[in-house]
Amino acid sequence: MTLAQFWNIVETVHRDSRGDMDKKCELLEVELRRLTLDELRSFRRHFDECEDRAYTWELWAAAYIIGGGCSDDAFSDFRATLISMGRQTFERTLTDPQALADIDYDAETAHYEGYQYVPTTVEEELGDGETSPRYAPAPAEPSGQSWEEDKVAELYPKLSEKYDYNG
Repeated sequence: MTLAQFWNIVETVHRDSRGDMDKKCELLEVELRRLTLDELRSFRRHFDECEDRAYTWELWAAAYIIGGGCSDDAFSDFRATLISMGRQTFERTLTDPQALADIDYDAETAHYEGYQYVPTTVEEELGDGETSPRYAPAPAEPSGQSWEEDKVAELYPKLSEKYDYNG
């Protein structure tokens, strides 16, 4: 599976779900069940690579502002939700996390837990309980410049204003 095919599936699911995260999970499962096991494993690899690319301090700051705080687990959920919104939103946000202030990004579902588990769940079922190993170990630390909690609002003033975050 190519990266373009991966994003095509993600964007089709996003469009058809109208942004509803529960519906996205259901539709993603349907789409993934249409794939061969090798294609599914390739999808999972692309997903993991995207999650790793999004593991940055800059994006974590945006997630922190939107959620009024953000644990490591919640940041994983945030990155999966961001991926679920499609390539354009994902790439734009990686380049400029404050761009989240310009899109309809629901703080209630910004840290949705579940979307990232769908590929592995389907692979376990199709692979008779087996899953392929991760393509590489997950990064131990986010990339980029770390920040202090009491100063995070200064990093993205438009986001802080939109989500009423004062630190």
